[in-house]
Amino acid sequence: MAAVVMWIPDSVREILQIYGLTLQSFLVVCTAVILVCFLLKRGRNLPPYPAGRVPVLGHLLALGRAPHLKLTAWGQQYGDVFTVRMGMEDVVVLNGYTAVKDALVDRSELFASRPPNCLFDAVTGFGKDLASVPWGTAIKQRRRFTISALKVLGMKVGTGSIEEKIREEASCLRNRVAEYDRKPFDVAYDLNVAVANVVCSMVIGRRYDYRDETFRGLSDAVVTVAVKLAAGQIISFFPWLRFVPGVNRARVELLEQNAKLQKMLGEELAKHRENLDRENPRDFLDFGLLELEKHEKVEGLTGDIVMHMAQNLFLAGTETASNTLRWSLLYMVLHPTVQRKVQQELDAVVGEGLPTLSHRSQLPYVNACLLEVMRIRPLLPVALPHATTQDVKVCGYDIPKDTQVLVNLHSIHKDPAYWPDPDRFDPGRFLDAEGNVINKPESFLPFSAGRRVCPGEQLAGMELFLFFSTLLQSFTFSPPEGAPAPHSDGVFGLTLTSPPFELCAIPR
Repeated sequence: MAAVVMWIPDSVREILQIYGLTLQSFLVVCTAVILVCFLLKRGRNLPPYPAGRVPVLGHLLALGRAPHLKLTAWGQQYGDVFTVRMGMEDVVVLNGYTAVKDALVDRSELFASRPPNCLFDAVTGFGKDLASVPWGTAIKQRRRFTISALKVLGMKVGTGSIEEKIREEASCLRNRVAEYDRKPFDVAYDLNVAVANVVCSMVIGRRYDYRDETFRGLSDAVVTVAVKLAAGQIISFFPWLRFVPGVNRARVELLEQNAKLQKMLGEELAKHRENLDRENPRDFLDFGLLELEKHEKVEGLTGDIVMHMAQNLFLAGTETASNTLRWSLLYMVLHPTVQRKVQQELDAVVGEGLPTLSHRSQLPYVNACLLEVMRIRPLLPVALPHATTQDVKVCGYDIPKDTQVLVNLHSIHKDPAYWPDPDRFDPGRFLDAEGNVINKPESFLPFSAGRRVCPGEQLAGMELFLFFSTLLQSFTFSPPEGAPAPHSDGVFGLTLTSPPFELCAIPR
């Protein structure tokens, strides 16, 4: 009994620290909803609850700072499908490749919606974007329009590809890294600029210099939006907390930084209106403005929706590739033998020129390294929340319509049935007996799957290959002399980011 009494204060302190709550605000939450909590009843045939649920907060205490790890552990104990209580809401969790494939691939449309989330919705314009819109005609039309526009703008291989712009940006990144002259540096910002410039060239038709102060402010805003979206999730579980001073600090800061991004995109949209060449659209904003005039593909399209769609592309397009590249360099630092094998393959195939996409099929080990990085440290270990579009049965359990569903991608990428010794970094697991790369193995969904698969997956693949191969062809990366090796524990937020680390780039 004494141990239980001691556990409660420690757990309360932990959750207060995670969500930035004061003890007073925590007590207010408990007092306000405790009676409602006891009145709520569990669905008749929902999947089982794990242990650790407490009044009002549900499983939030138990999930802690690394929920993807806890969800995976619960999957091993309770089965691949179970229910967690997130504040006042029951949320179904899917673990393991079989359950995830059944939902996202085999019955994709039944799990294709999005649940409401007051914090995320405030950023994305309450249904004006690509990511948060519930399933229906609007999101289908917007996704088709977006993918079609991106392909015209170069998200493809062959004639009209954006490959040359990526290669030019990779060359700029190489020159920027060389300026550090073997001295320790944090590569995060430079990677952000390089990737964002590719996205910006497609979305707003321009690029930024690596020293541009305006872009540095925008880059900081992107990082802050991602951090505060994660830090403020207590408000999504208890929306009325957004009115409580102090508790709503993360939301206030989030909206301030988000406003900077929207201001920039709004100004760009106004400039594009003034200089629109209807016969030669230059970028995504131009395609959006043309669709505004014609209304051929997207019903109810407005300038505000175009701006929010562009914001989605900017945020998601920068966050995905830059973070994965940062992880890839971290693992090269940690595994110098792997780094040497990558460089030997590049030297043998590419030689002294810059890598091109035509080299991709001839560089199986380079590709395998990138795939292994995405497996061992998936950018979204827990995919953006899904919601059911109708009543559905999963593994014998009844899941009502509009139920929030969390897909634990970490669990499928660390399943020892598919990935022996899953915590070991081993690019060889993506090569077959003949040394050819295995591009689409089972239990591997780094960009999710189904109706909500990342629309920029092909672009991200092009960027990752060209940036990574160019950097590894040009430099050997190592930890600063005398510094301890960086650790590879991810920092869970909106995405799984690497810890801050410095490296040295030694020209080859």
